[in-house]
Amino acid sequence: MASETVPLLINNESSVSSSTFPVTNPATGKVVHNCSSVSVAEADAAVSAAAAALLTWKTMTPPKRRDLFLNAAAVMEKRREELMGYMVEETGAAPAWAGFNMAVSIDMLKDIAGRIGNISGHIPGTNDEGVSALVVKEPFGVVLAIAPWNAPYILGTRSIAYPLAAGNTAILKGSELSPRIMWAIGSVFQEAGFPPGVLNVLFHAPSAAAEITSHLISHNDIRKVNFTGSTNVGRIIGRLCGENLKPVLLELGGKAPAIVWEDADVENAAQGCAVGAFLHAGQICMSTERIVVHKNVRSKFETALQGAVSKIFPGELTLINTVAVEKNKKLLADAVGKGAKVVTGDPKQEGTNGTAKMKPVVVSGVTPKMDLYMTESFGPTVSIIEVETEEEALRIANDTDYGLTSAVFTEDLRRGLRLAKGIETGAVHINSMSVHDEPTLPHGGAKASGFGRFNGSAGLDEWLRTKNITFKH
Repeated sequence: MASETVPLLINNESSVSSSTFPVTNPATGKVVHNCSSVSVAEADAAVSAAAAALLTWKTMTPPKRRDLFLNAAAVMEKRREELMGYMVEETGAAPAWAGFNMAVSIDMLKDIAGRIGNISGHIPGTNDEGVSALVVKEPFGVVLAIAPWNAPYILGTRSIAYPLAAGNTAILKGSELSPRIMWAIGSVFQEAGFPPGVLNVLFHAPSAAAEITSHLISHNDIRKVNFTGSTNVGRIIGRLCGENLKPVLLELGGKAPAIVWEDADVENAAQGCAVGAFLHAGQICMSTERIVVHKNVRSKFETALQGAVSKIFPGELTLINTVAVEKNKKLLADAVGKGAKVVTGDPKQEGTNGTAKMKPVVVSGVTPKMDLYMTESFGPTVSIIEVETEEEALRIANDTDYGLTSAVFTEDLRRGLRLAKGIETGAVHINSMSVHDEPTLPHGGAKASGFGRFNGSAGLDEWLRTKNITFKH
């Protein structure tokens, strides 16, 4: 496998670059294959191909474009097992998480197909007699989409599917940690019949990130950018887009709180918090990182949470690399050193055979003086913080730079809605976990979790701009 090289996909043709880099399976620590690293000239060729394809693509009739998306959903379904295998191999994901990625991605393509025919403008009234106006919606042009490794089929597919559905063409700059997956997305669209140049897929070695990314964003033919990833990198992308006056859609990190109130179904809350915190080893931007618990049920909840974690996640969880493991251990060591108590797990445990693995860890008594209080762990680490009033719960839930998603557990719907309105996040889930994503609901954050929305009608509108046309008669 290591002798294989993942190619670039430009103008519906696969090509291997002269420069390559290795891709490692974090569950085994072994190199599974190499990947092409795009040059500036190859990046320019991809943008040129997308620009050339734009005129024909944006004028294609909605039914034809719809059918291509339905074809893509069918191809993805047909190749489900193959595509899942790439995800397990490259990212160390559990088969269940890979299967969830496939199911959501296929559903997304079908949902988008059904929305294409509903794109429409309107005819407003005007100030002058004998003058009428049309407000039409048009695509931006060539879009640069940058997608991460952690939910690669969902995030990679949505990064380009909504722009394409709106009539844009796209460059997908895939994660260097999951290139075979991102190439597979491109190959699905190619097999489905999307014309040459409409979707192009590029990768680069980590050392080339700054050069290639800044070059693409500054390219005259790139008209809008979307990025899903860390807030730190999102700030860089946002700055580059600002310097080049390019609009940008950002979905960034999170520090999702889950509020467990005294009237909550404790068993349901424990299961929701366990899965919300440790699904995919906590490597989801929506993962629960703070559990804010009413003091009257804290002891009962901690016991239930211990049971849920040991039942649902009994073994080691695979992280993307050993750097992620060390980050979580450092955050835990700092918290424990400053007085936090370990509820379950071993913060010092070493992964089997030096692989990127660790077991879930829950700590209580976390305070603002601990790094874990503010820092996104993006791993199998979650904090419990005790409160007594709703005001205190909201203050702690909102005491973060992030604002992507959250959860509230209570049997009083009025209280649940009251808390939901007070939490500063793009989504709140009452009596279910913070990790929730479906194609019909707009998805995005507040504060440092980004701006703009993916998914649903809002996700389609992100890739259309209005044009006023007036005429005398």
